[in-house]
Amino acid sequence: MIQKTTVALADLPAMIGEEFGPSEWMSVPQDRIDLFADATDDHQWIHVDPERAAAGPFGAPIAHGFLVLSLLIPLWTSLFDVDGVTTKVNYGLNRVRFVSPVAAGSRVRLSFVLADVEEVKGGAQLTLAMTIELEGSERPAVAAEFLARFYV
Repeated sequence: MIQKTTVALADLPAMIGEEFGPSEWMSVPQDRIDLFADATDDHQWIHVDPERAAAGPFGAPIAHGFLVLSLLIPLWTSLFDVDGVTTKVNYGLNRVRFVSPVAAGSRVRLSFVLADVEEVKGGAQLTLAMTIELEGSERPAVAAEFLARFYV
C-alpha cells in the first residue's frame, strides 16, 4: 500500500526537490479508451478498432495521449495532498511529452518531484515534474511539468 503524503501549505517550500511515488499501478483497458474516445470525439482507429490496430504500427490499440495525461490527477492525488486549503486548481502544464504509446490493457503509475513553489495571491503555485511510467518499458509513457494552485 502506498503511503499518501499530506502537508501544510506553509511547509511546501522546504520540500522543493523531494521525490514522491511511485503510485499504485493503474490499468488502461480498452473500455476506458473507448469511453475517452466518446467523451472527446476522437475515434481514430489506432485507439478504438482492435482488429485494425493489431495490424497497425503499434501492434495493438493504444490509449490517447491525453487520456494517459489525464490520469496524472487521480495518480497524483493518491500520493500527495495539501492540508488546510479551501480550493485546489489544475493550473495547467508547461511541458508535455508523450514518450511511449500505452497499449490497451497496459498499466501506468506516477512519480513526481516537487520542482518549485511560488507564492500567489491567496495561496501557492506548485510546479511538479511528473513521470507516468509504463509497466515493462524502460521509457516512460508521459513526461510533464504540471502546475497546481492551492488557495486558503
